[in-house]
Amino acid sequence: MKDRWISLYVENQVGVLAKVSGLFSGKNYNLQSLTVGTTEHEDVSRMTICVTSDDVTFEQIKKQLNRMVEVIKVIDITTQPLHMKELLYARINDIGAEEMNQIFHLAEVFKVRVCDAGEDCLILECLLTTESNNELIKLLKKKFKKVQIVRGGAVAMESISISKR
Repeated sequence: MKDRWISLYVENQVGVLAKVSGLFSGKNYNLQSLTVGTTEHEDVSRMTICVTSDDVTFEQIKKQLNRMVEVIKVIDITTQPLHMKELLYARINDIGAEEMNQIFHLAEVFKVRVCDAGEDCLILECLLTTESNNELIKLLKKKFKKVQIVRGGAVAMESISISKR
């Protein structure tokens, strides 16, 4: 079992997201990440999907997606060189001045932005890889008592050069 990534080009119509996600839920496949947005063509959307599965199940998923009328193209991007980022917001509550300074230092190290601050709380805006976001979350939870996390799914585009994620 490992994380697999699929990029789908689909018709930008009402109900397409429900049909695609319904395929996953109907077969008991758990989506780790799902993002959707329109492309340069307003009648076409691109979905970036992460699912944890074995090789056989992943092949089944791709075949089932290819059979859907609304799906224009299925691309397995699991092993392709990509540019991939995930949006994450982290709110750290009930902190003092020393802890606030620690968070500003962490923000600098991770190259994330402090986007909001109050007397005893901060919000970080992170646009990192999923792995880097996981590391940041682990560190925040270890150092601070009250941490809230909101994550968007990852978006990815195949690389022009040979650099990877």
